Amino acid sequence: MGKETGFLELDRKDRTYADPKGRLSHYKEFVIPHAEPELKAQASRCMNCGIPYCHNGCPVNNIIPDWNHLTYEGNWQGALEVLHSTNNFPEFTGRICPAPCEASCTLNIVDQPVTIKSIECAIVDKGWEEGWIVPQVPEKRTGKTVAVVGSGPAGLACSQQLARAGHSVTLFEKNDRVGGLMRYGIPDFKMEKHLINRRQVQMMAEGVVFKTSTEVGVHVSIDSLKENFDAIVLTGGAEDARWLEIPGAELPGVRLAMEFLTQQNKRNAGDDELRAAPRGTLTATGKHVIVIGGGDTGSDCVGTSNRQGAASVTQIEIMPKPPEKEDKALTWPNWPLKLRTSTSHDEGCERDWAILAKRVLGENDVTGLECVRVEWVGGKMQEVAGSEFVLQADLILLAMGFVGPIKQGMLDQAGVALDARGNVAANVVNYRTSDPQIFAAGDMRRGQSLVVWAIREGRQAARAVDEALMGISELPR
Repeated sequence: MGKETGFLELDRKDRTYADPKGRLSHYKEFVIPHAEPELKAQASRCMNCGIPYCHNGCPVNNIIPDWNHLTYEGNWQGALEVLHSTNNFPEFTGRICPAPCEASCTLNIVDQPVTIKSIECAIVDKGWEEGWIVPQVPEKRTGKTVAVVGSGPAGLACSQQLARAGHSVTLFEKNDRVGGLMRYGIPDFKMEKHLINRRQVQMMAEGVVFKTSTEVGVHVSIDSLKENFDAIVLTGGAEDARWLEIPGAELPGVRLAMEFLTQQNKRNAGDDELRAAPRGTLTATGKHVIVIGGGDTGSDCVGTSNRQGAASVTQIEIMPKPPEKEDKALTWPNWPLKLRTSTSHDEGCERDWAILAKRVLGENDVTGLECVRVEWVGGKMQEVAGSEFVLQADLILLAMGFVGPIKQGMLDQAGVALDARGNVAANVVNYRTSDPQIFAAGDMRRGQSLVVWAIREGRQAARAVDEALMGISELPR
């Protein structure tokens, strides 16, 4: 497997990035990939573990040691075939997945995991460059029809798998372009959108029909879908954002992160200001920006604010500051809680933890945010007496996560059962909801999660639908 002594001879060396000052002038990707010899050398570090924990660390169960070995040997087409056998869109995960596989790598015990994510991205990028990735048109059609609602990674993966199985698939998307939050939530500097466009072209050649600007529950009823399709798969995501319930939050300068990020992505796509900003243009230019929420969405707001020319950017988080380094004996091979600094943070940002927002200051618009420090005792939060302070602010962006799928419209019409968290109730065996004709997958079923989990669920749901329609399925889970 790879070079038997590779992991002993070579240290981990990941991709590098363009200089922070230079990349702030544009919204293009700025990762500098490995040269091919260096990539092969990094792939040679895979140590042929007796138990490859990376398999379970990866939600789609990528066969990582195999494509590492093939990359080391220079068999790029073989590596691509193995990679695509478990993952429909490795160019997405190779850019925006946090790489739980690397956390599970045996070499991560000594902080030297294989550069799995970089190798994955290089394999698929080379596949596109060489023209090896082509439509996989089914030899015969089944005559069965499936409606997939929502074109995020779960909907795209589900649709592609079902089309390749020979079913007639129509993918409904309420926005004007496909991709879900990958399109309008992930900034272009993390993933450029031509990557989604070329997959859409591939899927159209495979037989998937895309209906954009069509919101199920508004433009098309669930009853109409049930009448015209043999099965329906709900993959609409978890878009109900958590709001800040404090005095002053109703002021115009308090906005949801997704509204802010979507507007910039639309501008990058060439949309005019009116089309990009139905509630008015929203920018951070010249403003003191506070981002509430310490996750990836908050980080995306930081990077976008800096590119727009914010006067200052501060990111606050209610939870305590994580440790700089995890306790490997306690956490490995699971995903650890530790301090993570993103490329956006490197571009300029003040960060603070254990901060509770108490009141938004201002009369006609935001002028500041009143905060207090908190401590966590026995799992409960309590304010630290006398620790109140005020942050200057012109714009407050809420990146505090999502509470589940939006109920109004499609889900209300569908009448399917919800679980205790407000997600669509369906198990991971057959992905069927309380309505036997309707299936659910991705964030709409499991709640806010990762792109790689959405791809996994879309693939597994496709197999479940295929089996329900045909009695048997040859699609992989």
